[in-house]
Order: sequence, then C-alpha cells, then structure tokens
Amino acid sequence: MQLIKQDINIDFIGKRKIAAVFSAVMIVISVVSLLIHKGPRYGVDFVGGALIQVKFESPVDIGKIKDALVETGLEKPSVQTFGDEKGSEYLIRTKNIFTGTSGIAEKVKGPLKTFTGLEPEIRRVEMVGPQVGSDLRKSALLALFFALLFIAIYISGRFEMKWLVSGVLAGSLMGAVYFLSLFNVGIPFLIGVAVVVTLVFFWFLKLKYAMGAAVALVHDVMITVGIFSIFDKEFTLPIVAALLTIIGYSLNDTIIVFDRIRENQRKLARKPLDFLINRSINETLSRTILTSGTTLVVLLSLFIFGGGIIHDFAFAMIVGVGVGTYSSVYVASPLLMAWEKSSG
Repeated sequence: MQLIKQDINIDFIGKRKIAAVFSAVMIVISVVSLLIHKGPRYGVDFVGGALIQVKFESPVDIGKIKDALVETGLEKPSVQTFGDEKGSEYLIRTKNIFTGTSGIAEKVKGPLKTFTGLEPEIRRVEMVGPQVGSDLRKSALLALFFALLFIAIYISGRFEMKWLVSGVLAGSLMGAVYFLSLFNVGIPFLIGVAVVVTLVFFWFLKLKYAMGAAVALVHDVMITVGIFSIFDKEFTLPIVAALLTIIGYSLNDTIIVFDRIRENQRKLARKPLDFLINRSINETLSRTILTSGTTLVVLLSLFIFGGGIIHDFAFAMIVGVGVGTYSSVYVASPLLMAWEKSSG
C-alpha cells in the first residue's frame, strides 16, 4: 500500500541539527525530572507493600479515605482516583505487608464505611514483599540491558558480519555485570557504566550500524522513562514489558531504514552519503507512516477505552512508538552518516 508518492524528497537529513537539539533537550529534561523525583515512582511490584482497589457507590472525598486508613494504622498510605477522575474507584497504596489478602480487606472495610458513609467494594488486593520487590527491580533493569546487548549482536551480524566480535563483547559485558551485581553494586549505576563502555567498544571496533541502533534505543528508553517521571506515573512490571516492546518496535523500524541505505549504497555508489540516507528514508516513509499510524490507532483505543488497568501500559506504548519512529529517522540514520564522514 503506497500512501506517499515514490518521488517525494523531504529533506530529513537537512534538519538533523534541529532534531539533535530537540533530542538533547528532551533527554536533559528527562534526567532532571528523574533526579528531582529521585528516580522513577516505583509501584508495589518494585518496592513492596500492598495495593488495594476500592469502589464506592458515588465519588467520595479522598481526605476521608486517608483518615480512615490512618485509623487502621496503615503506614504512609497514598490514595488516588482510578480510571475516570470523576468516577468512584480509588487505588490505595501502603508499605504494610499482610499475611493474606482477606486480612487487609477486612481491616480497611469497616473504617472506610464509617468515615465515608458508603459501603466500600474491595475489588483488588495485591501484595509484594520488600525483598521480592527489590529482586524484581534488579531483574527488570538487567532485562532491559541484556535486550540492548542481544540487539547489538544481531545488528552487527546482519549488517557488518561481525557475529564473533560482537558476541564476545556482549558475553564479556553480561558476565561482568552479573558478577559485580553479586557484590551489591548498585544496578542502575552498574548498567549505566556498562552501556557507556558498550558504546565506546562499538566505536573502537567500528560497529557503526550497532552503534546507531543502540544509541537510538537508549534514546527511546530514556525519553519514555523521563516522560513517566514528568507525569509522575507509576513504574510497574507492565511498563517494563512496554519498554521491551518499544525496543523491539524501534529496532524493526531502524532495520528497515538501514536495509534501504545499504541497498542504495550498492546501486548509487557515487552519490554522496547524505543524499543516499535521505533518499532511503523517503523511500521507506510510506511504510513507516502506515505501520506507526495503524499501531497508534490501536494504542489510542486501548488508552481511551481500555480501562485503568491498561491505561499506563498504553500510554507508555504511545510515547514509545512515537519516539521510536522519530529516532529511526533523526537519531540512528544521522549517527550512521556522522560515523561515515568522520572515518572517511
């Protein structure tokens, strides 16, 4: 299906400096937000505690719910509306750990009825121990890091036929990260250093396609996490799943563009690189718009009509698909061109 004329010639590469400034500003804002909030706002999955979803017949004052929870002795409870802001469902979070879900339901039900004057319906209770939450947080970060490494192996092998070099590099970094994690080295710090070291090795080993793809993926993840921090949204296991999906989606888009660039380099070897990259992006533009557009339609439907449970997942995917499509054009491709020019 051809949405755009084949002879279209939008000057994407000519706008690369503006795009670089925009990306830099977005990353700085994301990092600043994460520093201000002292990292993402982790959900019960990652910090441990209890989550209670409660519904009333009509909207009630959140202050009354908090007063009821204080009466029960819950530690630092937080309350927020769930789903429609004008609705009557609320999420309660606390650091307390209970032996069973029925115990906490009965503990809060009476005081909630007393303080609000309405019969509460306990719709969901989730509990995670603090050690389990900490382990899940480490596992989630390692999953993201290992995903980036395996992608680097694939890109290096497919475009540069350097399976062995990239495999040895990835295996060494994976082993080092896992070994150091056993000595209680901070996982976020450890992975941050490992990512920087990985990019440095890509540079010295001349893995230009892997370098462009990896930087684009790091760019996508950082901005998505930053936007979650800016909007003060919870970072949970479904959001980690969304980030891994975003990595795969963005990589697929980048590979399509890289394939066309390599193909055009063979057919039009005498043309300048900026012309070849710009032409390649334009030739794949119809496919990009069609794929991203249909994906966003589905995600917007989930975001609007999917309910509170899937709301944040859909939000992360919408942000990620948008940023991932952008990075394939304005991050991965310009990096490839910068590499070629610097080495030429």
